[in-house]
Amino acid sequence: MTAPGIVALLREDVACVFDRDPAARNLGDVLTCYPGIHALVIYRVANAAWRRRLRWPARFLSYLARALTNIDIHPGAAIGRRFFIDHGAGVVIGETAEIGDDVTLYHGVTLGGTSWNKGKRHPTLMDGVLVGAGAKILGPITVGANARVGANSVVTKPVPAGMTVVGIPGRVVRPEAQRQLSDHGIDLEHHLMPDPVGRAIACLIDHINRIEARLEAHTAAETATGSSRIGDMDIRLSGIRLDDIRLDGVACRSCGDICDQEGCTPSPSTQQNA
Repeated sequence: MTAPGIVALLREDVACVFDRDPAARNLGDVLTCYPGIHALVIYRVANAAWRRRLRWPARFLSYLARALTNIDIHPGAAIGRRFFIDHGAGVVIGETAEIGDDVTLYHGVTLGGTSWNKGKRHPTLMDGVLVGAGAKILGPITVGANARVGANSVVTKPVPAGMTVVGIPGRVVRPEAQRQLSDHGIDLEHHLMPDPVGRAIACLIDHINRIEARLEAHTAAETATGSSRIGDMDIRLSGIRLDDIRLDGVACRSCGDICDQEGCTPSPSTQQNA
């Protein structure tokens, strides 16, 4: 299959704006008022020059694009079809970044490196990825197809396909089945994304409550009977076992946190609230 030419790619880039930006009114607006399109037009030309080993002209074109649009795309980056940068201000795409088809970036996104070594040092975004405003994706990692990166997240580890990542550092918080997708398959409900820090704090509080309940029962048992058996936590008070005391929350019984480590079994409350 023959790869599409620059003109065909640019036609697709312009056409996809109307699918992803409800503010786009007509072709004239898109061609004259969208810096993401301007940067992409110059990138397509600069990338063609870069692949022909015309390195200085390619870099100079990317410099002009940055001065004009405040979007910095290295001409060596590999960008697929129907790529859209919404608003565009502050977007940076490094030399060895690879971007698949139907990818959307919002303003302030960085696809950066974490090493000064030559070779692959920037991320790979597979088809259909959406990256929220201000997110930083760093290093030679892969963001799987149709994944979502929440605004202002810092992602330094690979992201599975179809998952949502949010936070610093980025953490997978929402499976595909729980996302609310628009008709175009784009999840814009950022206000519904879980807060991993808040959940961790809630988990810690629950774990503290669990410990305090056991200590109180232990103290009461010693006061009433003058004895206790700590080895297997079988402390009895009026014939009631500690394990019979209901301790609600979202904590893992093995480690006291929402745990994804091997060997830790989530409590029933974890499964209900996760």
